[in-house]
Amino acid sequence: MMSKRSNSFGIFSQKKACVNFVVKLFGVMMFVQNVCGVEFQVGGSKGVWGVPSYPNAQSLNQWAESRRFQIGDSIVFNYQGGQDSVLLVNEDDYKNCHTESPIKHFSDGHTVIKFERSGPHYFISGIKDNCLKNEKLVVVVLADRSKQYSSPPPAPATDSQPPEASVQMNPTPSPIAEEPPANNNNNGAASSSIVTFVGLAGMLATSTALLL
Repeated sequence: MMSKRSNSFGIFSQKKACVNFVVKLFGVMMFVQNVCGVEFQVGGSKGVWGVPSYPNAQSLNQWAESRRFQIGDSIVFNYQGGQDSVLLVNEDDYKNCHTESPIKHFSDGHTVIKFERSGPHYFISGIKDNCLKNEKLVVVVLADRSKQYSSPPPAPATDSQPPEASVQMNPTPSPIAEEPPANNNNNGAASSSIVTFVGLAGMLATSTALLL
């Protein structure tokens, strides 16, 4: 019985060690990928930057849509230097094949561009006729998820108080509540004096009657 348990424990330990090794290896690979990035060749391993030679005019963009580009990755354009070029342009120039004022111009035949920001990147051929024949490409780089979970700064204290708070701290006094009309006090004082005088007169008359 002890030998079976020992063997089972030994097999379990080996499996656990193997799993730990795989997890650590995966972590190292992810770290290397984040630091070095991945290099993509336009159109795949045999792809070439040029006018599509088949009916599918959106083949380059369909290729890009099937990939997950991240910050730090690179894209490679292979073509014949001196006969073609790569232009990094804005969205409007991409749609209209404007080649006059690109953001960047490359014509070395082996252009490597590293993505340093997220969002769409627009590329067209430096030859306008080629661009009009769909030698153009849009690459969307994913956002850095590590920056999406930062907590927002606390709101200023003045914004957290409702507008009514300042009104409640300095209420407007009511003139009726604090200063009753003067004629009310005078009438009350006169009535009290009359009652007191009548009472004294009555007591004096009663005392006189008793003495007589």
